[in-house]
Amino acid sequence: MARSLLFLAAVSGMLLVILGAFGAHALEARLPPGHLIWWQKAVHYQGLHTFALFGAGLLALHHPGRSLRLAGWLFISGILLFCGSLYTMALTDIRVLGMVTPFGGTAFIAGWIALAIAAWRLPR
Repeated sequence: MARSLLFLAAVSGMLLVILGAFGAHALEARLPPGHLIWWQKAVHYQGLHTFALFGAGLLALHHPGRSLRLAGWLFISGILLFCGSLYTMALTDIRVLGMVTPFGGTAFIAGWIALAIAAWRLPR
């Protein structure tokens, strides 16, 4: 489990750099300002939750458990749903995808709750 979470954190981190650079260099002059804000928000939240995923993976190396596994998969789900919908909306202007974004945000919140539960259960 820890290996999967760490691997996915590394892949997300790599994609984060690529997508951030793509937004800054290739999209900045091509996207309307509102769309660029969506892109930047997606990059920002992917970055925050890539580090959260990495932290969950590191914790799982020493303290594997259901809460950490759940936290990791919720962070991944949030990245896919929240960030993915914003990236897609920015590129395509398909605004109906905005209905997916809150599910990703909910996954992020649930991931943090699962991480808090896992931390609470750590030995003293």
